[in-house]
Amino acid sequence: MRIGILGTGNMADALGAHWVRAGHEVTVGGRDGEKAARLAARIGAAGHGGLRAAVRAADAVLLALPHEAGEAVVAGLPGELAGKVLVDCSNPVGAGFRLLTEGGPAAAGRLAAAAPDACVVKAFNLCHEDVWRMTPPVFDGQPLAVPLCGDDERALDVVRELVRDAGCAPVTAGGLDRAGLLEATAALVIGLWVGEGADARAMLPPLAYASGPA
Repeated sequence: MRIGILGTGNMADALGAHWVRAGHEVTVGGRDGEKAARLAARIGAAGHGGLRAAVRAADAVLLALPHEAGEAVVAGLPGELAGKVLVDCSNPVGAGFRLLTEGGPAAAGRLAAAAPDACVVKAFNLCHEDVWRMTPPVFDGQPLAVPLCGDDERALDVVRELVRDAGCAPVTAGGLDRAGLLEATAALVIGLWVGEGADARAMLPPLAYASGPA
């Protein structure tokens, strides 16, 4: 698969490295050409360039930019993104672990509105980049589950493949209208992990107990 990565930060590095190892043709696109070149060399990407060039060469695109930059970048690439899978891993979380989109459209929904001909899928937003650097992310013998939200089944199949290539297990979490729940979950658990030092996983019982005593 040809994958374009928009961004040169930690998420671009961590996820891009998995996909290069899996044999995908990855192109790193950045607003800073030198940073794009350095990241491409570090992960062994097939190429690098500007944002537009990375999208043009891709079948699927990872948007790995800060939340506040993503919508404007996507709006500037409408023709290039048409018909392509756009994976949104951003988290609209601000000071005090506040959800920045509260009361309005989800970040993923805003991207879909900015690029209406792209197939947006929300994924990879619940973990710190160091988790994604694990090869693979497995805890207590169980691969990390990665929830996905999207409306296009073809696009979901593409992202499921990318999740598996990172050593994780894809979980369908509903349509793009549920992406805001994933973003709100990120705001909640980041606040618990970082702000309170609490183990967010301890909030939920094992699956066998999810609907009552076993």
